[in-house]
Amino acid sequence: MSGADTSEQSVRVDREAAIAIVTVDRQDALNALDVATLTRLRDELVTLAADDAVRVVVLTGAGDRAFIAGADIKYMSGLGVDDATAWGSLGHDAGRLLETMPKPTIAAVNGFALGGGCELALACDIRYASSRAKLGQPEVNLGIIPGWGGTQRLARVCGIGVAKELIFTGRTVDAEEAVRIGLVNAVHDPVLDRARETAQLLATKSPVALRVMKRLANRALGGDHADNLVAEGESFGELFASEDAREGLAAFVEKREPKFVGR
Repeated sequence: MSGADTSEQSVRVDREAAIAIVTVDRQDALNALDVATLTRLRDELVTLAADDAVRVVVLTGAGDRAFIAGADIKYMSGLGVDDATAWGSLGHDAGRLLETMPKPTIAAVNGFALGGGCELALACDIRYASSRAKLGQPEVNLGIIPGWGGTQRLARVCGIGVAKELIFTGRTVDAEEAVRIGLVNAVHDPVLDRARETAQLLATKSPVALRVMKRLANRALGGDHADNLVAEGESFGELFASEDAREGLAAFVEKREPKFVGR
């Protein structure tokens, strides 16, 4: 770990109306995550998940060279089993927050997204990449495996065959291949502009509907299909008791833009 970085300096949160842009800033280390930075990132995500004023979270890296180049390998090289398990758990906490917080999360991949960086991008709901982006899970080259969700989320996003090829070989993919295999949704320069555009659109939608849709969509590739459809049907009906549903339906009938309040 570099003693020059403090967690406050290495993770920034900028509020733009209802959008929170979370930036990992360790440019001298290609935004790689050390313990202080990952802990700070996890803690900021906890706060944002509970903040009703924030409707969309965007995750990106400082500069134009890296999103998050991965974990601090020098730190990892000295870990024993217990410490490595705790390190993996911390990464899983951050990924789980991105995946399950009750609002959309967007990754703006502006360069290298390797190892843990790729895994955190995979945990986001939507991924955009710059034309310079490089993504991959190179852990096999270190004699280890992806430890922050890569063996699971990559298969869910890209399919099991693509996932196995990438994690078995450890090779990286460029932006063009990433969009072709479904690893990212689109390529755009500058990538943060595309993420902001989508975030601004999502911030106008019903937070209630988005929260329920995200929860249901996360179930789509797991559990019983019939049970998931039942859950969708029940949630559909329950939403009609919300202020947002009443407002959205009334606005359509009255031919005006809805004003959603998140209730």
